[in-house]
Amino acid sequence: MTVSRKKKAPARRSLNLHRPIPRRKTAAKKRPLLLVLSLVGLLAFSLAAYLIFHRTGPPPQKTAASPSFSLAQWLRLPAPYSERKEVIPPGQTLAGILSGYGFGPADVHNLMEQSRSVFDLSSIKAGRQMRFYQDPQGRLEVIEYDINDTDFLRLRRSGGMFRAEVLKFPVEIRLAAVEGQIEDFLISSFDRAGENGLLALDFAEIFAWDVDFYIDPQRGDRFRVLFEKKFKCGRPAGYRNILAAEFWNQGRRLQAFRFTYPDTGKTDYFDESGHSLRKEFMKSPLKFSRITSRFTSSRFNPVSKIYRAHYGVDYAAPVGTPVRATADGKVLTAGWSGGAGRLVTLQHKAGYETMYLHLSGFGEGIGAGAQVLSGQVIGYVGTSGDSTGPHLDYRILQHGKYINPLAGRFNPAQPLRPEFRKPFDRQTAEYNLILDINVLPGRALAFLSGLSFH
Repeated sequence: MTVSRKKKAPARRSLNLHRPIPRRKTAAKKRPLLLVLSLVGLLAFSLAAYLIFHRTGPPPQKTAASPSFSLAQWLRLPAPYSERKEVIPPGQTLAGILSGYGFGPADVHNLMEQSRSVFDLSSIKAGRQMRFYQDPQGRLEVIEYDINDTDFLRLRRSGGMFRAEVLKFPVEIRLAAVEGQIEDFLISSFDRAGENGLLALDFAEIFAWDVDFYIDPQRGDRFRVLFEKKFKCGRPAGYRNILAAEFWNQGRRLQAFRFTYPDTGKTDYFDESGHSLRKEFMKSPLKFSRITSRFTSSRFNPVSKIYRAHYGVDYAAPVGTPVRATADGKVLTAGWSGGAGRLVTLQHKAGYETMYLHLSGFGEGIGAGAQVLSGQVIGYVGTSGDSTGPHLDYRILQHGKYINPLAGRFNPAQPLRPEFRKPFDRQTAEYNLILDINVLPGRALAFLSGLSFH
C-alpha cells in the first residue's frame, strides 16, 4: 500500500517593517573606491581630449548642409581666447583704452611703433569698434580695430612684440529680388518693400534719362528689381549692382538689364530690345527735387516785379544739394554771372548747351575747359544772384536758342552691339525667369545662391 506524502511547506519569515535591513559590509567599503576611480577616469578622458583638440586644432569646417560640431563645446571646455568688444567713445585715447588691459605708457608706445609702418594707431576714431582677445590667464593676445567699413587692423602677439596687418572684412554677395508699389515717394516705397533708400537711389539713377522721380511717379506705379546685396559678417552691408529692373509709370513699362561687354569690360543698361537707357540728356539735374517754375514765355519775376520770359526750369532743393551734369560735355564757364549768381555752362554735342544758375559752389575740378561726364557733380544748389530762396535754375539751348528741358525729345546713346545680341538675350531670359518665379508683391525675398551671371 502506497502512502502519498505531502511536501513540507517552507517556514515563513516574519517581516519586521520597523527594523532597518543591514547593508553588506563589503559593498559599503567598495563604494567610495569606485566613485574615486570613476572621477579619475572622467578627468583623464577630459584631459586627453583637451590635449588632442589643442594639438591638432579645431575640427575641419563642415559644409553648410551639415551642422557644425565642436569637441570643445561638447566637453564644455573653455575657449582658447575670450573676446571683448568696445566702441571707442569721444575723447578716448589708445592709452586710456589699453590701460584696462594692463598696458602702461611704455607698452602703448611700443605697440604704436610696432604697427606704425602698417597703420598709425594715433589716428583711431570715436565710434569705431575695437575687439580684444585674451588667453585663459588674462593676457592680451590679439587686438582688432575697424579702420572703415571694409578694412580692419589686426595686432597679434608674436614673441615679445605685436605683428600688425590690415585685413578685409569677409563680404558675401547674395542675389535678391524685391517688388513694390508707389504710395508716396520712391524711397519710402522701397522701405516698405523691405529695402532701404540706397537701392532706391540706384534704381532712380538707371531710369534718370526717362523719369524725373519727383514729378513723374504716381500712386499705383509699380517696380521690381533683381540686385546683388552685400553681407558683412552675416549682416546686410549695402548693395552692389542692380542686374534687372522694371518700372510701370503712368501705364508705360520701362525695363533695364545690365550687360557688360566681355571684350571691353564696359557696362551699360539696355531694354529688352537692346536699346540703351542712356540718352543725350538726363531728365533732371537733381535726383529728387520740386519744380517751382516751368519754362514759359511770360512769368511774373518776384525780384524785378515784372512779367518776362523764363527760359528754364526752377527746382527747389536745400542749399548744398548736388547738381549733376545732364550730359557729357565741356565746361565753358564756371564763375559769377550777375543776376544768375554762380553759374556753370556746359557745351555738348549737336550744338547743345546747358546752364546751371544760382549755385552755392562748384564741384571738384570744375573750371573752364574741364571735361565732364553725364551724372557728374558740377555744383551745389544755392541762392546766389537774383534769387528769393534756395533753388536751381536749369536751362538748355540748341544752336543758341532756348528749348524746354521738360519737353525735349533726346536721342538715345549707342544701342547694344549686334555681335553680343545672343549672350544678352540669354542673360535677359535668366533675369526675367528669376523675377517671375521669385518676386512677391511688397516684400523682399529669400536670397538665391549658386547662380552665375556675366
